[in-house]
Amino acid sequence: MWILMLEAGVALFLLVFIVWWTMFAGRKPEQQPSSTRKNDTPEA
Repeated sequence: MWILMLEAGVALFLLVFIVWWTMFAGRKPEQQPSSTRKNDTPEA
């Protein structure tokens, strides 16, 4: 039974690690999101 709990814990850790890695690995602090740019609105 403890082997199943260990396996579930490892799987949960891997899931959290992969989500964390994909959220924060490629982001740079100087990049701005596209919604905060000043030139997104049309000049009509």
